[in-house]
Amino acid sequence: MKRIESEFCFALTNPGSEKSLKRELETMNLGWRPGYQRRGFVTFKADEVFSLDSLALDIATARRLCLSLGKAATREEAVNLIGGRYLIHHALYADRKMQGGESVRKPEIGEIVGTVVELGPAEFWAGLHRHGPSKSPDPAGDSGMIMPVESPSRAWLKLEEAVRFFDLKFTPADIVVELGCAPGGVVLALLHRGVPVIGVDPAKMAEVVMAWAIENRDDAPNGNPWFYHCRKPAALTSKRDLGQGVTWFMSDMNQSPEVVLKECARFCKMVPSIRGVLITLKLTDLMQIADKAQWFTALTAMGFRTIRLQQLAVHHKEFALLAMK
Repeated sequence: MKRIESEFCFALTNPGSEKSLKRELETMNLGWRPGYQRRGFVTFKADEVFSLDSLALDIATARRLCLSLGKAATREEAVNLIGGRYLIHHALYADRKMQGGESVRKPEIGEIVGTVVELGPAEFWAGLHRHGPSKSPDPAGDSGMIMPVESPSRAWLKLEEAVRFFDLKFTPADIVVELGCAPGGVVLALLHRGVPVIGVDPAKMAEVVMAWAIENRDDAPNGNPWFYHCRKPAALTSKRDLGQGVTWFMSDMNQSPEVVLKECARFCKMVPSIRGVLITLKLTDLMQIADKAQWFTALTAMGFRTIRLQQLAVHHKEFALLAMK
């Protein structure tokens, strides 16, 4: 197959994250120069031409990174730029969001996927990327999930989007401890997935979650999901509160990344059986993305080897931070 190259690439991002996208790329020292920009869309040029392989990067603020095939006046012209040999995804900037179109099927690992981006009535861009295990299977990285009415918070969406984006797998043997769990959006999503949860938060939980609650951690039933509410601040939670068998650490606390990672280190030390971490990092300023290397270094020191950071379609000033041993 002929090598596919272009002078330009473009990134799709959450509208409002364009500056932090450029800042993140600066810290990576790639030598990419930003060019044309619209809400949720930024083009880049470098001294050397881009190829599909040169775009196989994990960029936290980019929901999709594509080799640019150019601009067109209509959707049909943009599709023709891609050609008929590839699976095509559609993206649309509307209602102040970068939205993904309906997906025909999930791309295979290694498959080349075309993307048509509609930025306005007569502005369409065409691009290509190679799908990989660290890429969202959904157009524009947007699953289009709708939160169930019974969910007590948007945290349900954050968990479900992260599970889909990172292709996370849970087993019947998993037990999750979640910090900042009230009112219970993440807990409800996990329970519906059959995963037991220990929730750490002094605040009250939603009734829909408490329907799964057990009184004592030692009374946890085998084979069925359950919820144990540890009504304490994270800093006062002890190893005895957690019991045996915890395999995942999760956090949705409204604290700085430094505080959350410090608690993560303490919990991982108390419970060496923790093999995975999923944290919603809540930032006061998206330009804090420049601290990404420090967050990765902290997790590496805890023994984690696979680390990913991603701003999901449902995030505002937030990122999903995943670490696996």
